[in-house]
Amino acid sequence: MTVLPTPVVPPNERQVARAVVRAEAGKSLDLAETQALLCARGEHLERLMTVARRVRDAGLEEAGRPGVVTYSKKVFIPLTRLCRDRCHYCTFVTVPGKLEAPFLSPDEILAIARQGAEMGCKEALFTLGDRPEDRWPEAKQWLEEAGYDSTLEYVRAMSIRVLEETGLLPHLNPGVMSWTEMSRLKAVAPSMGMMLETTSRRLFETKGAAHYKSPDKDPAVRLQVLEDAGRLNVPFTTGLLIGIGEDLAERADSIFELRRIARQYGNIQEVIVQNFRAKPDTAMRHDDDLGLEEYLAAIATSRVVLGPGMRIQAPPNLVDLVECRALLDAGVDDFGGISPLTPDHVNPERPWPQIDQLVALSAEAGFELRERLTAHPQFLDVPWLDPRLRGHVEALRGPDGLAQADVLPTGLPWQEPDGGFDVTTGRADLHTAVDTEGRTSDRRSDFEDVYGDWGVLRERVAADRQPERLSSDVHAALRAAESDPAGLSTAHATTLMTAEEGPALEAVAALADQLRRDAVGDEVTYVINRNINFTNICYTGCRFCAFAQRKTDADAYTLSLDEIATRARIAVSVGATEVCMQGGIDPEMPGTAYFDIAAAVKRAEPSLHVHAYSPMEVMNGVARTGLSIAEFLTAAKEAGVDSLPGTAAEILDDDVRWVLTKGKLPTAQWIEVVSTAHRVGLPTTATMMYGHVDHPGHWVKHLQVLAGIQRETGGFTEFVPLPFVHQSSPIYLAGVARPGPSVRDNRAVHAVARIMLHGLVPNIQTSWVKLGPEQVTQVLRGGVNDLGGTLMEETISRMAGSTNGSRKERAELEAMAHAAGRPARQRTTTYGHVEHSQRAAS
Repeated sequence: MTVLPTPVVPPNERQVARAVVRAEAGKSLDLAETQALLCARGEHLERLMTVARRVRDAGLEEAGRPGVVTYSKKVFIPLTRLCRDRCHYCTFVTVPGKLEAPFLSPDEILAIARQGAEMGCKEALFTLGDRPEDRWPEAKQWLEEAGYDSTLEYVRAMSIRVLEETGLLPHLNPGVMSWTEMSRLKAVAPSMGMMLETTSRRLFETKGAAHYKSPDKDPAVRLQVLEDAGRLNVPFTTGLLIGIGEDLAERADSIFELRRIARQYGNIQEVIVQNFRAKPDTAMRHDDDLGLEEYLAAIATSRVVLGPGMRIQAPPNLVDLVECRALLDAGVDDFGGISPLTPDHVNPERPWPQIDQLVALSAEAGFELRERLTAHPQFLDVPWLDPRLRGHVEALRGPDGLAQADVLPTGLPWQEPDGGFDVTTGRADLHTAVDTEGRTSDRRSDFEDVYGDWGVLRERVAADRQPERLSSDVHAALRAAESDPAGLSTAHATTLMTAEEGPALEAVAALADQLRRDAVGDEVTYVINRNINFTNICYTGCRFCAFAQRKTDADAYTLSLDEIATRARIAVSVGATEVCMQGGIDPEMPGTAYFDIAAAVKRAEPSLHVHAYSPMEVMNGVARTGLSIAEFLTAAKEAGVDSLPGTAAEILDDDVRWVLTKGKLPTAQWIEVVSTAHRVGLPTTATMMYGHVDHPGHWVKHLQVLAGIQRETGGFTEFVPLPFVHQSSPIYLAGVARPGPSVRDNRAVHAVARIMLHGLVPNIQTSWVKLGPEQVTQVLRGGVNDLGGTLMEETISRMAGSTNGSRKERAELEAMAHAAGRPARQRTTTYGHVEHSQRAAS
C-alpha cells in the first residue's frame, strides 16, 4: 500500500494567481511560489505554459538554434536487470531465476549495438540495476568468472567494445557511482545519467513508500553523485519522477536542488520530467497514473525555475502521441532517446512513437526536430569530453554540434590519445615550447567559461565571511597549549589562531618557538632542489590557479622526457639532492606517463630523490590506468618516486574546496591518497593554502584533520602553510577572494600549526617564495624550523603573481636564518644530513 504524503495545505487560488503573475514578470520565485505554480490548472496553467514557452524559446535562441527541438537516436542495452534496490514502481528489475544469465554477454551487447549502428543510431544507452553483486551471489559469481571486479568495470569494458566495434557513443546509466568510479567511466562515455527522482527522505525512510529498502535512492547519496559529476566535468542527465507519492513541498525542493547543482557546476545537460505510470506486478500497481494537467504544471514550473539555459526533456512514449504537442507547449525542448530497434526496457508497456510522427507533430507546433548526440553541443569538447572520445564524436557531429543524421557510425580505436609520451623517442608531442619567461597575459583565453559561474561564487562567499572572533581568554588557551599542545580543544585553538597583534600574538609565537626548540633545536634546515613543472596544460579549472593553460594557448608547454632528464642532470651538477615534480592535469597525457617521468629522472641521476605528484595527479593517474590507489602508488614507487608533495590540500573542507576548485578532489579522496602513500612506504608533506575565501575556523579544522592522519600513519615529514598569492589568481580577478592573508594571519598560522602538531609533525616549513625575506624572519621566530628548497624553477607561484623570485642560492637561504639569529644546515628531503661532498658541489 502506498504511503500517503504528510498533509500539506495546498496553495489557494489567490496564491497560485500571484505566483503566475510573478512568473510572467520574470521575478525570482521562492519555494512557496514554486509550490503554487505546481498547482496551476485551467487558465492559470495556460498562462504558466505561455511563460515556459517564452523561457524555452529564449534559451534556444541563445544556444544558436531557434525553433529546433532535439532527440537522440539510440539503442537500449539492458546490461543487467538485477539490482540491489527494491523500488515499488519498477518492472525493469527482476530476480536471477527469471533470467538466462545475470548479465548480457559481450556478444549479445555487440549484436544490439551493431544492428543499431546499421539503422543509423548514434547512442548506446547502457541501463542496469545498481550494484547487483552486492545482493545477488549469482551476479557476483558471473562477474568473477568473466574476469571483472564489479558491474561498473564490466560497463566500462563493454563501452570500449561498443566504441571500437560499432562507433556508437555510450551513454551510461549505472546508478550511484563514487567519484573514483565516475572518473574511470568518463573516459568511455561522452555523457552519463542518473535520475534524482525526488529529494523526499520520507519516501526513502517510511515503510511501504516508493523507495523504502532501496539504499541507492537515498536523496543525499544521489545528490552527492550529481555534485561529483560536476566536479569531474561529466555531462550529466538527471531528472524528476513525478507522482510517486511526493508532496508539493518535496516536488518543489527537488527542482530547487537541481537548479542549485546546475548553477554550481554547470554540468547538468538536461533535466527529464517524467510522469509516473502504474505497472502490473509492482507494489504501486493500484496507484493512479499522474494526471496530464498536473504533469504539464510540473514541466512548465521546472522550465521556469531552471531557466532558459537548461534543456528540459519529457519521454514521448509515456503520454499518448497527441499529448506530445502539450509537452512542447509546456516548455519541453528535447524528447530524449528514441529507438527504432529496441523497446524502452524500463517502460516496456509504452512503445516509442515513430520518429517521423514526432517530426510532423513538431512541425505543426512550429519546430524542426533534429537528431543530437548523447551529449548536447556545448558539452562536446574538453573539459567535458575525454580526448580519447574526440574521434568518435567528430565522426558523428555536424558543424552545429548536432548529429549528422545521414552518417552511419563505424568503429574506431579507443586508446590512450596520440600525442602522449612516446617511449621510443622520449618526447611528449603536445607542445614543445618551454616556459621560460612566464605568462604574457593576465588571464587564460577561456577565463569566463572554464572556472564556472562567478556570480554564484560571490553570493556564496559573501554569505560565509569570517565569523566573529571568539572572546575566550587568550591566557587560558595558552595555559592549555602549554600543558597539552596537540590536545588543544577547537575553542582554544581558534582563540590562539585569532590572537590580536600585540601581546597576545607575541605570546602565541613565543610558545610556538619554545615548542620548536624542544622538538628540533635551533638549526634552520633547507634542501637544495629543483622544481620541474613538466606541463602547464590543465583543464581542471581550479579557480585560484593562474598556472594552468589550454593546449592552444601561447604559453602552453609540455616537457619531453629528454628535457626532464636534462634538467635533472643540471640540478645535480649544482648540488641538488631532490627534484620536485608536479604538473597540470592534461587530459591527453596517459596515466602511465607519471611512471615514465620518474623513471627518466632516475635513469639520468639515480642519486636524486624524486619528490613527485600531488594527490590530484595521483587520482588522475588512477582514473586513467584503472589501477587502485595503492597499486598506482606502488608502481610509482617502483618507477622511482621517493615521496609525494601533499599539495592539492588547499583547505580540507568540501564547502571551501568547491569555491576554490569546484571540488575537483574531495577531502576524503585527498586523505585516502596520502594515507595510502604512507602505508605503501611513501612519505608525504602536508600543506594548507589559506587567505582566500576561508576563515580561521577552517585553518583549525584543517590542522585537526592532519593531526588525525599523522596519529594513524606517521607519514608526514613536514607541514607547509602556503599563503594565497592573489595577484593573477582567477578567483581574485573575478572579485570573489580577498587579497591573501595578512602578516598577522601568516604569523598566527605558522605558530598555531607548530602548537597543534607538536609531537606529531616535527617540521614546520615556510614558503620564502610566497612570504619574502622579512616575513620569513618573523615566522622563523614563531615556530618554523625549515625554509624549504632553493627551487631553481618555481612556475606556479610566479604565475600567480609572487614577486619573491623563483630561485635562491644556498647563501641567501642561510642569510634568512641568520637574520632570525639561527644557524642553518642543508638537509635531505627526509631531513637527514647531507654528505660533505654534496655540500661542496653546491
